Amino acid sequence: MVELSFREALRVGMSEEMERDESVFLMGEEVGVYNGAYKVSQGMLDRFGSKRVIDTPITENSFVGLGVGAATVGLRPIIEVMTFNFSIIAMDQIINNAAKMLYMSGGQLKCPMVIRGPGGAAHQLSCQHSQSIESFYVHTPGLKVVMPATPADAKGLIKSAIRDENPIIFIESEVMYGWKGEVPEGEYLTPIGVSNKVRDGGDVTLVSYSKMLHVCLEAAEKLSKEAGIEADIIDLRTLRPLDLEPVYESIAKTNRVVIVQEGWPMCGVAAEVAYRVTEDIFDELDAPPARVTAEDVPMPYAANLEKAVTVNPDKVIKAVKKVCYFEE
Repeated sequence: MVELSFREALRVGMSEEMERDESVFLMGEEVGVYNGAYKVSQGMLDRFGSKRVIDTPITENSFVGLGVGAATVGLRPIIEVMTFNFSIIAMDQIINNAAKMLYMSGGQLKCPMVIRGPGGAAHQLSCQHSQSIESFYVHTPGLKVVMPATPADAKGLIKSAIRDENPIIFIESEVMYGWKGEVPEGEYLTPIGVSNKVRDGGDVTLVSYSKMLHVCLEAAEKLSKEAGIEADIIDLRTLRPLDLEPVYESIAKTNRVVIVQEGWPMCGVAAEVAYRVTEDIFDELDAPPARVTAEDVPMPYAANLEKAVTVNPDKVIKAVKKVCYFEE
């Protein structure tokens, strides 16, 4: 094991796959000469050369489309968008081309590509640069959607995503790039479509992913110390395909669930999980499933308003106490 930051773990994973497979290349804005907008690709241009680490103009629709074409003829592109807010510009290429390529070609053309970059809120970047839009892509058949929460999973999941035969949306929390954790050295893969239990508890199940996992962990420690409530915590890791068996097993023990996401409430991942829990294991519930999400508004610029809109441990604690019928 070695301690790496989130960005270093991603770089190691991508570099290992580029060493292993010459068909893998990285393309996007500032990935080469500038070493990446968030320094994820630092040193990769020197290591792999300009034919495999390719700087692009500010033309997301064009270079994502180029990646789709490359993937259909046997290459494995990693397409970095500087922020996933900008992937909206390439939505036609992602949803109408990449996601549908296998279906519309009658199985003749695969599209093995990874579209990755930072998503979610940072600090005072306002409403065009602080969106959690993973639900757009989770909604789309033909795509897989991955959102790691730890450096170890960042490495293991990026390697699995690059090897996958399908187009992968790979969203990294913008504020987590500098966060550090233990990462296995050498060959290490995290399977796509497998959730992970990260904390044991018998009173309530918390379900989350990406940055919100850490919000849940902080909330769980406070709940344990202040209220004696112990939380089971499940990290989904992959949003499509969605592995809910660990969630169901946990709820069978706790009989209560709170789902936490960074994005807006309407038609979100939390809503889907709550519905499936209600449909599949209704009899295990002692309280309705609860959601904790961002407020249903564009992200404000002002720091005090941004704080009011975003998810924090106190909001999770409030939801947990409600489903536990906890009285102060």
